[in-house]
This record gives sequence, structure tokens and C-alpha cells, in this order.
Amino acid sequence: MEIANPIYDVVFKYLMEDSKVAKIILSTLTDLDIIELEFLPQELSHFKDDVDKKLSKRYTVFNLSIYRLDFSARIKEKDGSEKLIIIEVQKSKFTNESMRFRKYLGKQYMNENLFEWAEDHAKNTFKSGIPILPIYFLGESFSEFSNYPVIHITRTVKDRYSKELLSSKTKFIDALFHEGIIINIPALRKSRRDELEVLLSIFDQDNRAQNHHIMNVKETDFPEKFRPIIRRLQSATQEQEVRDIMIVEDDFLSELQDYENRIVDERKLKDEALRKQKARSKALRKQEEAQRKQEEAIMFLIELGVSKDNIASKLNIPVSDIDRLIKGK
Repeated sequence: MEIANPIYDVVFKYLMEDSKVAKIILSTLTDLDIIELEFLPQELSHFKDDVDKKLSKRYTVFNLSIYRLDFSARIKEKDGSEKLIIIEVQKSKFTNESMRFRKYLGKQYMNENLFEWAEDHAKNTFKSGIPILPIYFLGESFSEFSNYPVIHITRTVKDRYSKELLSSKTKFIDALFHEGIIINIPALRKSRRDELEVLLSIFDQDNRAQNHHIMNVKETDFPEKFRPIIRRLQSATQEQEVRDIMIVEDDFLSELQDYENRIVDERKLKDEALRKQKARSKALRKQEEAQRKQEEAIMFLIELGVSKDNIASKLNIPVSDIDRLIKGK
């Protein structure tokens, strides 16, 4: 079966716009019992010119190679209680985007609308920030984690002295500290070890057809509950807008790569020029220091009564240089 390649932002957005599909994916990724899921579109757009803008009113290519989707999720905890969290999904084909990831995550923490009312021990109500769970889909592998397709960053609360683990279920901790999930797409394995890795195999770029916009998968390789995801990606191949914007993404990333290569080359040239400048400055300082010491030596010899001719002969310099030095003093 041919499906659209979800590593493309436009396909990923098309996939996650289906609330049923998004709920299946996020529930499997987070291992959370998601009761309600609300899509909060917050992505930015980057188009090269007005011609590209005409391609679509719904789908956009994300600025500077990062694509973001935000969801408000109400989840049921193991004790039966319910909890509201924000799931922030960021996707990039590169791993050198940490500062941009921080920027967007920081905006969520600064968003004064993302709060809920809570009570303290005295039953006083106060605003508490809604917990945020960031999920990062990365199309470029970490050299440190090249064999690990899914990485969980967990939160540990403990007493410093005894190392006793403490409960992390407090509004204060939830509002200020977060866990996280990294999907390391290049590390996806051919042998799927569990249902999550089966689900994530839709991102396995080894399944790409000759046309990288298309992937070949077998629907029967997926459990029945994941079939809506496969069918959604199959339907994306029939959307002309999706196909057009995948081409725009290819062009954009190619231009971005060329731009970054030029930046690297320019930085190398500047670094080399700076290195040569520092070397010249260092050589000049050494020369000036040698000149100063020579002048001090000449004046010392003059004070001892050594003739200018002898000094000039020993130092292999003209007598006129010694005369100028004496006159300058």
C-alpha cells in the first residue's frame, strides 16, 4: 500500500488534523489514557514568495525547519482522577534546533491562558500552570543515541540527603518541571519490539519509494487499531495540495541547506582571517618586544662606554640607527 511520507510537515499536519488519528498516536506515544483531545493550531508559516502562498490556505511549511502542533489533553490517571495537560509536538529534520525548541517551549510557559484553578491546604484557590509534555520528532539521528528509537526523559523528586523518592504529584512540580519524549526516527528498527515501534514504523525512511514523497507499507503489518492511521496517510497521497507542498518543502529544505552551507563556509573564512590576524599581531608584538630589548641593550652599552662602532658591528646595524636612538632619548 502506498502512503504519504509523514516526515514531511504537510503530511504530518494532515495526519494529526484527524482527531481520532491524533488520539491514537498520542495515546500510544505517551502511554496515557486520553479522554479528550483538543487541537490547538499554533504553527508559523514560511513561504518563499506569493506564488507559494497560492498553493494552500490550510497547509504551511514551518519557519526555519521546525514544525509544531499543540494539543490540550484531558487524561485519566491510574487512581481514576482526571488531569489536564498540554502536549506539545515539535518536529524537525535536524538535531541542532535546541535553542528554537526552547524558544517555543518557553512561549508555552509564558502563555497566561494555559492555567487551571487549584486549591491549597487551606482551600484557597490559586492559578496553577497546566503541565506541559513536549514530544520531539527528529529526522536526524543523535550520535549518542543512534540505537534508541524512543527516548523518555523522566522527572525524579527526591530528598537530597537520604535520596528518598518523594511524590511528584503536586501542582507546583507539575507547573514548573516537565518530562519529555524524543522520537529518534533514523533509529527505528526493522524488527519492531512493541506496538509503539510498530506505529512509528510509518516514519521509517527505509520504506520510501523511489519518489521520497511516497512510502510502501503493508496494512496487515499493523494492528487493527492502527489501521485508521494507515488509511489517513493513504488518503493524503490523493490530495493535490499535499503533493504540491511536499515539493515546496523539498525546495525549501534544499535552499536552507545551501544557506547553512554558505554560513559555515563564511564562518570558516572569517575564522581563518581572524587566525591570520592574530598570528600577525602576535608576530608584531614579538618584533616590537625584540626591538625594545635591543634598544635597552644599546643604551646600556653606551652608558658603559662601549663605542658606537663596536655596538653597530656586534649587532650588525648601521651607526646611524644608534645615533637616532640616542637623539630620541
